[in-house]
Amino acid sequence: MELYERLEELDADKAEMRASRILHGLGFSATMQQKKLKDFSGGWRMRVALARFCIRSSNRTFRILVLISHSQDFLNGVCTNIIHLHQRKLKYYTGNYDQYVKTRAELEENQMKRFNWEQDQIAHMKNYIARFGHGSAKLARQAQSKEKTLQKMVASGLTERVVNDKTLSFYFPPCGKIPPPVIMVQNVSFKYSDNTPHIYKNLEFGIDLDTRVALVGPNGAGKSTLLKLLMGEVAPPYRRHDPKVTVLRLSWQHLTEQLELDLSPLEYMMKCFPEIKEKEEMRKIIGRYGLTGKQQVSPIRNLSDGQKCRVCFAWLAWQNPHMLFLDEPTNHLDIETIDALAEAINEFEGGMMLVSHDFRLIQQVAQEIWVCENQTITKWKSGILGYKEHLKSKIEKQ
Repeated sequence: MELYERLEELDADKAEMRASRILHGLGFSATMQQKKLKDFSGGWRMRVALARFCIRSSNRTFRILVLISHSQDFLNGVCTNIIHLHQRKLKYYTGNYDQYVKTRAELEENQMKRFNWEQDQIAHMKNYIARFGHGSAKLARQAQSKEKTLQKMVASGLTERVVNDKTLSFYFPPCGKIPPPVIMVQNVSFKYSDNTPHIYKNLEFGIDLDTRVALVGPNGAGKSTLLKLLMGEVAPPYRRHDPKVTVLRLSWQHLTEQLELDLSPLEYMMKCFPEIKEKEEMRKIIGRYGLTGKQQVSPIRNLSDGQKCRVCFAWLAWQNPHMLFLDEPTNHLDIETIDALAEAINEFEGGMMLVSHDFRLIQQVAQEIWVCENQTITKWKSGILGYKEHLKSKIEKQ
């Protein structure tokens, strides 16, 4: 009876209808709702996870949403408050992410002014006490007064120096010059099997060392597939290219397939690049990507996903590629690391194709936006913010 009462409370007889309605709202057609999860791309699987969350929470009333995200664009769109975790302390800010950055900068500027003023006062009083503490009775009394003032300042708590967030400086070594086109795609069509529809038809494009392209489009449109096609990972390479060209793709799969999890980052990099004999030299290389101290000698499996990503970036950079294919590279990177990656990409001499949902990263590094949709690729005429407004308008119409 308890089970029946609980099922009635949950409206279990309407669960399938509710699930179907939620999935439809997230873009799943009736046919898609019957497919197996293994047949979906990662983006569609995430939509299923969101649907599952929605149906589990549909009988509850939420007043508070707490989220962890490294997407500044997303934080700006949904947050009314920001909690900053720094040196094991929580600091609270009102407003979205941009407001947090502005307020924090102002508070830290005032904090440093207060800190410098206090340090000047302390130095002045200590100097006076040292010079006149044993002088004439009048000067000695003044020195004692200043010593009491100094003791009160210390007892009431001094302003701390602002400790800035740790900054990173990623680096891609020079790759040399190669005349265009580095990669040429001509009249390419592709589908995974005879029983599946085409993902692409009659593609024609070229890319070279000046290319800075972001691939955008709906989940399942074939953005990652295009990079795999160019690498020859899902079929014979559909490209003409200079044999001297080194093309590398970095994706989430590298964390599970490429890395040897029982090795430490130091051991792994020494194994991958045996020409670097000195451990200290390799330590410096790895350190540029934000892995220091014990992190360099701990097994890779014990590192966070973000730290594993940094090992991958170190490996990628020291392969000295001419062309970078980056497939959702920011999934496990914090905001500081994303900014460091953007700066490194902008200083990179080679070409870059990027698949990302991070609008801010795209805005920082992409010179062209290519939209993957309806079995083809079209060049978007304006920037990524224009494409974002196009998506918002499309959703509102739907």
